[in-house]
Amino acid sequence: MARFQLLIIGDEILSGRRSDRHFAAAQSRLQQHGHTIASAHYLPDQPQELIATFRRTLAANANVISFGGIGATPDDHTRQALAMAADVPLELHGEAARLIHERFGAAALPYRIHMADFPAGSSLIPNPVNQVAGAFFRNHALLPGFPEMAWPMLDWVLEQHYEDGVRDTVLSLIVPDAREGELVGLMDEVVLRNPGIAFSSLPSYGNERHPGPHIEFSVTGSPEAAAKAMNELQEGLARLQHVWQTSSPPAD
Repeated sequence: MARFQLLIIGDEILSGRRSDRHFAAAQSRLQQHGHTIASAHYLPDQPQELIATFRRTLAANANVISFGGIGATPDDHTRQALAMAADVPLELHGEAARLIHERFGAAALPYRIHMADFPAGSSLIPNPVNQVAGAFFRNHALLPGFPEMAWPMLDWVLEQHYEDGVRDTVLSLIVPDAREGELVGLMDEVVLRNPGIAFSSLPSYGNERHPGPHIEFSVTGSPEAAAKAMNELQEGLARLQHVWQTSSPPAD
């Protein structure tokens, strides 16, 4: 299982002129391949901020999926920022240039051809919609901001560059009329005894999962680890005379 950082780039999203659809699409695709999202960042079309972000992700050897900013207009800085962060030149990729010339003919010049400029050493990510490729560089996938292009390109990246992982098991239960403050000690105990699991406590005054006040507890990990942690949580709730009902995790 691989962990990914998402970079969703564009002033239009931060300003509200467009709504982000990439997070949900990436989350679904990663889960289908047994991977997870480690973090997600919404970034402006600001070169220095992009460079600083890429320096951090490169230094961490992170798996990164970047959406947006790889066009040829003045507000597109993603390709240049990654090259600068990696301290490599931005070079015209021959195959990417050939595809742009084939697609646009004479109209490839003088501007569209710059969409073939990638950090030196990049490989291409095929674009099935208009053949203007994205780039894969040191586990960083540079994808366009257009969903109809980006999502099939992401599918290709996950199939070609990563082995499928094993999805974690998620076990959940609902404790009606419970208060988090009264159960923190039990939560700490379960987490301390089960360091390999992720633990979640979600209080609510009522929702589609349960109509009245409740806490939904979830444990996530390998099948064995999740089952052990959930069993200990249930035993602790029983000691404290709380009743619970099982709950299926939300659909992907």
